[in-house]
Amino acid sequence: MPPHLNLLTVDLEEWFVVEALSDKHGRAEWENLPSTVEKNTYRLLDLFQRYDVRATFFVLGYCAERYPGLIKDISEAGHEVGCHSFLHRRVDTLDPEEFRLDTRRAMNAILKACGVRPLGYRAPSWSINESSGWALDILADLGFEYDSSIFPIKHDLYGMPKGPREMFRMKFDSGRFLYEIPASTYRLAFWNLPIAGGGYLRHCPYWYSSRIIKRLNRTGRPAVVYIHPWEIDPDPPQVEGLSRMQKLRTYGSTAILQTKLQRLLTDFTFTTIIDYIRAQRQQQIGFR
Repeated sequence: MPPHLNLLTVDLEEWFVVEALSDKHGRAEWENLPSTVEKNTYRLLDLFQRYDVRATFFVLGYCAERYPGLIKDISEAGHEVGCHSFLHRRVDTLDPEEFRLDTRRAMNAILKACGVRPLGYRAPSWSINESSGWALDILADLGFEYDSSIFPIKHDLYGMPKGPREMFRMKFDSGRFLYEIPASTYRLAFWNLPIAGGGYLRHCPYWYSSRIIKRLNRTGRPAVVYIHPWEIDPDPPQVEGLSRMQKLRTYGSTAILQTKLQRLLTDFTFTTIIDYIRAQRQQQIGFR
C-alpha cells in the first residue's frame, strides 16, 4: 500500500509582519528592521533537500520584491511557489478592490522573481472568513487554482469555526472553479482542534501531532502542515514590551521546531498542494 500523502507548506514572510506584532512595527519601519527571511528559508531548503521532500512556499510579495534570488532558488529546487499577499494585510480589513490590487501586485512580484505564476493563495493570518468570502471569487477570477486560507477553528485572531474541514471545489457564477484546502483540524466532541502548524506544532508534544496526523491519514485525509521561516530561528530578533501571549506566539518553542520537523519528515510522506490536487483530479476522487 502506498504511503499516505500529506501537504508541507511554508508561509514565507519576515518575522516582523506577523499579527502578534502588528502593534509594534508599522509598514514604514520595515526597511529599518533586521531581515531574517533569507537565512532561515535557506535552512529550510537545506532540510528539505536532505529529506528529499518538496513543499509549497506561499511567498509574501514584499519578500519576492526584495529577495528575488531566494524565490528563484526555491522554484529551481522543485518546490511550488504560491502567493501570500504583498503586504501581509488581513483580507477581512480590505475592500474587494484593495484585495485585488494587493494580490495582483504580489503575483507580479513573484512572477518577476522566478518566472512562475502562482496557482495557490494563502491569506495572511488565515483571514478569509465569513466576512471576506467574496475574496474567493476574486482569486478564481485572477486565475488561481486553489486557496488555502480557511481555518475552521475559533481563535482570538482568526478562524471560521463552521468552515469546511475537508478539501472541496467551488464553482462561481463566472463558471470558474477554485479548490479550497483548509488548515487541518481534528474533531473532538463539539470542537475542532488545530494541529500540525504554527504555534500548535511548536507547542504541542511531537507524539500528539504525530498521532493526530496518523488518524487523519487513516480516514484518507492529508494533514496540512504549515510553518514560517522565523519559527526555526534559534536567535530571533528580540522585541521589547511584549505581553506574555505575544512572547509565547513569537518566541515559544522556536528552538525545538527544527527537531520536530526532522521527525515529521522521517515519519510521514509529503508533497506540494498543487501536485496533490492534480493527483486527485486524475483519480477523480477526494473532491465533491
